[in-house]
Amino acid sequence: MNKIFKISNAVIIAISCLLAASCCKDNGTAKVHVRVNDFTISQEEIGTKSSTDVADYSGVKAITLAFYTSNGDEQCKVTQMRADATTYTTFGEFDLSLPMGSYTMVVLGYGLNDGEPAITLTSPTLATFGDNPARETFAYTQTVNITNTDAVTLSATLNRIVSKLKIHSTDGCTENAVSVRTTLSAAGKAFNPTTGLATSNTGFVNTLPIQSAVGNSTNSITYLFLATDEQTVNVTIDVLDAGGNSISHKEVSGVPFKRNRMTVLTGSLYSSGGNGSFQVETDWLDDYNTTF
Repeated sequence: MNKIFKISNAVIIAISCLLAASCCKDNGTAKVHVRVNDFTISQEEIGTKSSTDVADYSGVKAITLAFYTSNGDEQCKVTQMRADATTYTTFGEFDLSLPMGSYTMVVLGYGLNDGEPAITLTSPTLATFGDNPARETFAYTQTVNITNTDAVTLSATLNRIVSKLKIHSTDGCTENAVSVRTTLSAAGKAFNPTTGLATSNTGFVNTLPIQSAVGNSTNSITYLFLATDEQTVNVTIDVLDAGGNSISHKEVSGVPFKRNRMTVLTGSLYSSGGNGSFQVETDWLDDYNTTF
């Protein structure tokens, strides 16, 4: 899996605990500053990358930083919401306190839609989007030892750990079409930040409103966490009317997914007949083509 986000200049230094949004225990003897900066984002061709600051990458709407003790207790957790300036002084920089000890540091960068809550992170091995749709997610974990009050410099790289499904219609949507319901037979919305893999492989349903005007083609996006780096999943697509009734039903078996790769299902959704194909486009990684 490609390395996607690079944290350079992630530094632990002795400074004050400034973040009101943190839930860090206040009995620390070492002050900690973590800076998330200089992200590397993969482009269309595999191996092509460009650097940008986290504040300039619109895909990351929130960053959660947490430290867990060796026995699994949460010592500190801080979340910055890009849209809420009260949660940070500089988006991507964290100031907090830690007592002496050994910790697992977890850093999550992820997307959110307006009004959605932060991701629920409960341990280095469990995080979830809950009832909300999964979003683009980057994760990194590292062991951090605080042995004295001296400054400690950290360098880390966050990986994009989700797979992405795009359903593109070759025909125009009809007037009675209100939403597209995507049902996945496997994968999940909860994940292990340490491995980047799903903690549940039972599948889920994602229903999205149709944004296109009548007569235009549509796109529906679903993010998912896989149980393995590559996984085959059955996908069912239903076009729903205002009453939630299915007015078009498509089933695609054996759809291949891979972390950090987008699978595109292309075909007729709003009219009978017609052939389609799905492929993994070059948005994130190399091409893969097949037909159904």
